[in-house]
Amino acid sequence: MPILGIVGQGNLPVTTTVEYLVVAGGAGGGGKSAAAAGYGGGGGAGGFKTATGFAVSSGTPITVTVGAGGNGGLASIDVACNGANSVFSSITSTGGGQGSCNFPAPGTGEGQNGGSGGGGVTVAGTGIVGQGKNGGTGVSTGVGGGGGATAVGNTGSAGNGGAGGVGTASSISGSSVTYAGGGGGASATTQGAGGTGGGGAAVLNGNGTAGTANTGGGGGGASRTTSTPSQTGGAGGSGYVAIRYADTFALATATTGSPTITTAGGYRIYQWTGSGSVTF
Repeated sequence: MPILGIVGQGNLPVTTTVEYLVVAGGAGGGGKSAAAAGYGGGGGAGGFKTATGFAVSSGTPITVTVGAGGNGGLASIDVACNGANSVFSSITSTGGGQGSCNFPAPGTGEGQNGGSGGGGVTVAGTGIVGQGKNGGTGVSTGVGGGGGATAVGNTGSAGNGGAGGVGTASSISGSSVTYAGGGGGASATTQGAGGTGGGGAAVLNGNGTAGTANTGGGGGGASRTTSTPSQTGGAGGSGYVAIRYADTFALATATTGSPTITTAGGYRIYQWTGSGSVTF
C-alpha cells in the first residue's frame, strides 16, 4: 500500500506518495486507398506505465493529460494516426505507433514506432522498453498486429492477419481491468483479432474496428480488394490516468477535469478520462 509521509514541518512542503497508472492513446490501424488490393496493419497500443511510491508535493496543481487515440490510417505515414501521450506530473506514457498502410502498393507498408509499435509487412514499429512491445510483421496478403503492453503483435501470413498483442491488467481502479492491447492486422481472408485490453479487430472490405475508449487500445487494420472503395483503419482508443493512496489520508484539496473519485479496498482512487489536474 502506498505510504503518505510528512517530510517537512512548518512552512516546508508536505510530500505525498501515490500509486499511478498512465496509459497513452492507442494508434490508428492501417488502411488502403490505392487502386490495387491491400491490407493494413494493426495500430500499436498506447504506452503503459505504473508504479507505487511516487512523490507529489502539496499545494501545487499536478498536471494530468489523457492522450487521444490516433486517427485511422490511409496514407503510409501520417503522424495524426499515432496516439497522443498521456501525462501525470513528470510521468509520460508515449502514444502508440500507426499500423502500416499498404500504400502505394501492397507489401510496402511499415508500422510506426510508439509506446507500442504498429504492425507492418516487412517492417514493424518498435515499442518503448517499459511501456509496450513491438508490432508484428507479415506479408503483403496478411499484415502483422500492433504491439500491446505485454506482448508483441502477432505475425501475419498469406491470407491471415496477425492478432494484436495483449495488454496488461491493473487493479488500481478497485477491480482488474486490462489496458493497452494492440490492434489486429488485416488480410485477404482471415482478419486479426484485437489484443485483450481494448485492441480493435481488423475488418475485411471495411473500415477497421476502433480501439476501446480509455484503454489505449490500438485500432484494427482495414482491407480493400480491387472491387471495393478505399477503407480506413480503426481509430485508436483514448488513454487513461489513475492514482490511488491510503484512505487514512485526506482527499485532495482540488481537482479539475472531472475525475471519478471513489474509496474502495483501503484506498482513495482518482480516475481521469479527460485532461485535468489534482492538488494535494
